Amino acid sequence: MSTTESLLDRSARPPAFQQVGVTRKTKNVIATVLVTLSFLVALTPLVWLLITVVGQGFDAIVSSGWWTKSLRGVLPEEFRGGVYHALYGTFVQGLVCAVIAVPLGIMAAVYLVEYGRGPLARVTTFMVDILSGVPSIVAALFVFALWISVLGFEQSAFAVSLALVLLMLPVVVRSTEEMLRLVPDELREASYALGVPKWKTIARIVLPTALSGIVTGVMLALARVMGETAPVLVLVGYSQSINFDMFDGNMASLPLLIYNQLGNPEAAGLQRVWGAALTLIIVIMFFNLLAAVISRFSAIKTK
Repeated sequence: MSTTESLLDRSARPPAFQQVGVTRKTKNVIATVLVTLSFLVALTPLVWLLITVVGQGFDAIVSSGWWTKSLRGVLPEEFRGGVYHALYGTFVQGLVCAVIAVPLGIMAAVYLVEYGRGPLARVTTFMVDILSGVPSIVAALFVFALWISVLGFEQSAFAVSLALVLLMLPVVVRSTEEMLRLVPDELREASYALGVPKWKTIARIVLPTALSGIVTGVMLALARVMGETAPVLVLVGYSQSINFDMFDGNMASLPLLIYNQLGNPEAAGLQRVWGAALTLIIVIMFFNLLAAVISRFSAIKTK
């Protein structure tokens, strides 16, 4: 009996630790070095870009009136005024774009995840994939052909927002779709078992559970489209003063201001270019940080 117990004890013991061989150690070191080098290679252009833009544009963004004044009445060789008019145009165009794209994107994602079956769902998925790869210049030309050439509307900031919708919509659909798929099916089934209709389950259970990820995706998509240049070059003209009417007249934005000042041979123009570039980076960074904060505080607490 003791012999049997001894054999069982031996079989239950974990195998003795074997020292890692030299070959495995070498492979591990090589892999670690390659991964580290790849990270440094990918990080170098980003750090270089940030250092260059901050170094060239810092003096501009801390100058008097940069955030509160426009360039109305400012001569090309004068460095005064600011980007207030361009900031307003960037925010307004992005906001109108979000108002249109976010509800459409969320509803499309809900359809694909919760109801999507058959040919219509496959067509919708295919079209979202196509829109994801459409260049911004193609979206701008499409809006120009339809909104301006066919329907006869004037070039305006609203036309820019329509083009940005085409660029933002697939990002919102894809991010929302992924977040909805992460919601456990047990939550849906428990709601159905209590007799709750499907639409109310989606509105009261599924969407609130995925809200944190959805908001993050929306903010990141908005940050992406606010830096697009092609739509503002094709669909609206540049103005040195602020314009509050989205449907009439020219309206500046940060990308359009950069493009306009690139044609200014004076030193003041170059300084405004770097300042506007740094301002755009700060705006995009703000939206990314805002997405992280909203994601953290809108997450459903499990305890």
